[in-house]
Amino acid sequence: MPEKHMNEQSLIGAFEAPPQDAARAFRAALEALARPGSIHEITGGKAPAPMSEAAATLLLTLCDPETPLYLSGAHDTAEIRDWIAFQIGAPIVAPAEAMFALGTWEALLPVTEFPIGTAEYPDRSTTLIVETDALHQHGAQLTGPGIKTVASLSLPALDPFRMNAALFPLGLDFYFTSGTQIAGLPRSTQVSDMMETN
Repeated sequence: MPEKHMNEQSLIGAFEAPPQDAARAFRAALEALARPGSIHEITGGKAPAPMSEAAATLLLTLCDPETPLYLSGAHDTAEIRDWIAFQIGAPIVAPAEAMFALGTWEALLPVTEFPIGTAEYPDRSTTLIVETDALHQHGAQLTGPGIKTVASLSLPALDPFRMNAALFPLGLDFYFTSGTQIAGLPRSTQVSDMMETN
């Protein structure tokens, strides 16, 4: 009986209108990274708990059978692995081999385990999808490409993102997901405390 339930869970959750849904989601994902600190709606994918709709939609949009994926903590379950196998086909790998990683901030630590690219191939790095309770446009101060003056975003920490920006053009890229919302933080974004910018 549990096996039947598991299979049913893995069968649901794909896009209802794949071309349109995927195009909308891809646009939201691009916008989020192009405009750090902005928050976007992204819907269409439904995966077993605790994966949010935003994270499920991102995986459906950005991953395929050639995309090594790392699952951390509560997101590494048999149900989620089954869903990924059926809907996406992405291989589940260790942090050092991952192109994408999914989990809460605490579960993904230390982020230094993930590839940051090489001088020849800076794009051979990991994009982390960080599940959060809520996203707010206040907290850490963001500056850099895609931001007119300064933007704000509720980040789970400061130092790891500062150190990541210092690695540019190498480094990690981040998506933060909550419910049906996403925000992006590319490696090119400088992060500071609100107090430091006053």
